[in-house]
Amino acid sequence: MLVIYSTRRDAQVAEIGERNLPRILDDGLDRRLDYYAEFIDPARFPDDSYQEALVTFLRNKYKDHRFEVVVTVGADATGFVARHPDAFSGAPPVVFYGTTPSMTRPANSTGVIAAQSLAPSVTLAAALDPALEHIFVVTGSDRGDRSMERLAREQLKPSPGQQITYLSGLATRELEDRLSRLPPHSMVLYLLFNQDSTGQYFHPLRYLERVIAAANAPTYTWVDSAMGIGVVGGHMKSQSAQIAAVGELALRVLKGERAADIPVITRDLNTTQVDWRQLARWGFTESRLPAGTTVLFREPSLWDRYRSYVITALAVLIAQFALIAGLLVQRARRMRVEQKLRENQVALGASYDRIRDLGGRLLTAQDKERAFIARELHDDVGQQLALIEIDLKLLNAVDGADSDRVAETVERVRGVARSLRELSHRLHPVRLRLIGLDVALKGLQSDAGSSGVEVVVSGGTVPPALPQAVTLAIFRVAQEAVQNARKYSRGHRVSVTLSSDAGTLRLVVEDDGVGFDVADAWGRGLGLVSMKERIEGVGGRLDIRSGSGGGTRVEVTVPLLQPSGAVAV
Repeated sequence: MLVIYSTRRDAQVAEIGERNLPRILDDGLDRRLDYYAEFIDPARFPDDSYQEALVTFLRNKYKDHRFEVVVTVGADATGFVARHPDAFSGAPPVVFYGTTPSMTRPANSTGVIAAQSLAPSVTLAAALDPALEHIFVVTGSDRGDRSMERLAREQLKPSPGQQITYLSGLATRELEDRLSRLPPHSMVLYLLFNQDSTGQYFHPLRYLERVIAAANAPTYTWVDSAMGIGVVGGHMKSQSAQIAAVGELALRVLKGERAADIPVITRDLNTTQVDWRQLARWGFTESRLPAGTTVLFREPSLWDRYRSYVITALAVLIAQFALIAGLLVQRARRMRVEQKLRENQVALGASYDRIRDLGGRLLTAQDKERAFIARELHDDVGQQLALIEIDLKLLNAVDGADSDRVAETVERVRGVARSLRELSHRLHPVRLRLIGLDVALKGLQSDAGSSGVEVVVSGGTVPPALPQAVTLAIFRVAQEAVQNARKYSRGHRVSVTLSSDAGTLRLVVEDDGVGFDVADAWGRGLGLVSMKERIEGVGGRLDIRSGSGGGTRVEVTVPLLQPSGAVAV
């Protein structure tokens, strides 16, 4: 395959074609492509003698090559092949690219026609600058440059209030001077510049850079290879799309289709494009762009650059705010609950204090009532029994009396008196105040009587003078515990131990009985409750441990705030 370009080797369309066309053909073929390229460059070699020499050169160069297709890019290359069909052996089919249907076509050819459209570039400039008045068209002086000027004169029709000035074929210095002094609301439309009036040749794209640098007005053009070097934009022909369209037709021919049987394709390869940086440079508003305009080289804003980070940060902040808000709500709720709990605790404490006070008063009242009953029994009933005993003794002295029956009655009265005295002492242990706690506890041992349960009282050292409330509380608990053991334990032995150490008075009552369920017993009677109330009333602690078949242990500890000397039990 041979590709012939109308341009010079370093033209932009040639560079794009040499980069893209072999790849397009290689991708579409199942066999290796043998690819060649030639460049006519009529701008620098316009003489007909050169063309004749080029034909001879190509004929000799490719005399041993038979091309399956020849691709021509541009009117000059297509006309060259049409005028010299014998330049290549075998009359290969031709696929061409052109801009007008009236161009000369070789035999057995097909191609792509993509017309150039210059007026939309002016329309774009007028949209960006509604006050546009002056349109300056820049072209060179060679044959191709003049051809572009003729096309512009055909297509460009100024609107009312606009003036078109053609800066064609000027010397470079003069052109740059003119461009530097353009009036306000002007635009420069660059078409093509290969040669100036002095005969000096230029690379069209490099010359455009000089035009942009010299002009004091925005510059527009018609081909997308100029984008990115300083033009504002224009209605641009896509050179990549041009090469792709030619490559598609060349593939069809290489795959066996006859070129003459493939209709010529007409394509619109133009798109309106602008350089975002140049819009900013000239102060143009992006909102004025026509619909469908492609904006290139847009510099991302801070939002575009850091959008994901900002969104992530905002999400984290919102989550943190929600968490903090939730924590604050939770804290407020917790504080309300805690305040309610504190209020309830205060109320509960007050209630507890009232209950303890009431319990203490009840126990005090109970002790007073017991003391009263004990005194009544001792002072009244006891005295009457003593008188009855005396009367019975006197009766026994009377003649004729049944002495045995009287003696038996006297003995019964004495037994009743002893029981009454013991009951009186249990109800109100006067000995507790007179002889102390340790001796009073010893009395529990002697009071056991013939119950069948052995009561053993022992201990270490206790303070000689205890507060009356502590003494009474300890005695009542010991009395209740021993009584419960005698009644319910079904055991044989109860030990009572009283001791003190490190400012603490300790009472332990243990039996070897059957034991009981402590938790169940709390709700059945007042015995355990009264024991607990008595001990807690003097700041002590009651601990009851019992289990089935394991006996019962009642332990009382009472703190002594001001311990004094101790005596042995």
